Amino acid sequence: MTTKAQDDYVRCSPLETASGWVYGRTTPPPLSATRRTPREALDDAIRPALLDGPCYVTFSGGRDSSAVLAAATALARREGHPLPIPVTRCYPDIPATDESAWQRMVVDHLGLTEWIRFELREDESDLLGDTARAGLRARGLLWPAPLQTHGFVFERLRGGSLLTGEGGDAVFGARRITPLTVLRRHGKPSRALVAAALTTTLPASLRRRQAVRGARTSAQSRWLTPAALERHARLVVDDLAREPLRYDEATWAIAGWRSFATVRHNHTRAAAEFDIDAHDPLLDAGFLAALARAGGIAGFNGRTSVMRALFSDVLPAALIARPTKAAFNLANRGEATTEFARGWDGSGVDHDLVDAERLREVWLSDRPTMASGLLLQQAWLASEGLLP
Repeated sequence: MTTKAQDDYVRCSPLETASGWVYGRTTPPPLSATRRTPREALDDAIRPALLDGPCYVTFSGGRDSSAVLAAATALARREGHPLPIPVTRCYPDIPATDESAWQRMVVDHLGLTEWIRFELREDESDLLGDTARAGLRARGLLWPAPLQTHGFVFERLRGGSLLTGEGGDAVFGARRITPLTVLRRHGKPSRALVAAALTTTLPASLRRRQAVRGARTSAQSRWLTPAALERHARLVVDDLAREPLRYDEATWAIAGWRSFATVRHNHTRAAAEFDIDAHDPLLDAGFLAALARAGGIAGFNGRTSVMRALFSDVLPAALIARPTKAAFNLANRGEATTEFARGWDGSGVDHDLVDAERLREVWLSDRPTMASGLLLQQAWLASEGLLP
């Protein structure tokens, strides 16, 4: 049976469920003129959450969430709003997730005294833990898979607003033109940089051929059948091939990515179940437009260059330039997932798309990936007789 709550969510196709990715891009309207700087536009995207507080910010200590927290803090002080409250999920049993030193650096730099830290044990963040199973029963299968675990935190933030750093990797990351931009500005380019710059200028057919080879060796190759992997590779490449060469056009095109539209809608809808007003300011259309205009044709020299231009006044220089990133995949696999995977009979997934035994190996391996998370939850729903 499909409930009203389930009807409000965006659903995945069978291949998207199997691959753990949402394909497709739409063409956004023409990029409009704007005189706002990127920070001014980001302030406009953040302000509603500060006004409808208490305002919480999901904060891992990574560059994206730190940038949102810092921008929100500066805006709150400038305009006299209550300060935002960082909210951090901590996984004390998983050392690879430890970002405490970076987190403390940012919180101290911003002078924040209120900071909520939740210590999550394996059941509370497991894709098949009690929280996730309750979410699956109420909402059905939903992308991204870890969203079903967020109820543990949502329940404790009821009635507030929530800011995230969702989309930062794409928004601040390199564009197709970036190697050319760096090459033009670099005194002594490396061979790797020259090769990357040449690749970006290849004819579309050759770039597609290279991209298909890369997609065929992606994480999904570990469990998709050969035919499904080929379909996955072609769809991924179709999306990549649509990226414009110009920085401004490529940045504005992010507004048309179906993957981001889906995660934003589903996250906002799930948070609303707990009377939380969720915002993803880095994916705000006004911010994307302002960043596109600021970058112009050539754009920036890369992620650190973008963040230094936008946030050097509010973030520590070491944080802006940090080369590392924590790994959280193990945080979503606990005893419940392991027990289910070991006893799974292979049912509940489409065997035209998925090699069940290889999939089980992925779930139990020391290299789990959240791309296989929807299949795990789909198989569990089927075992409970809860699939439509």
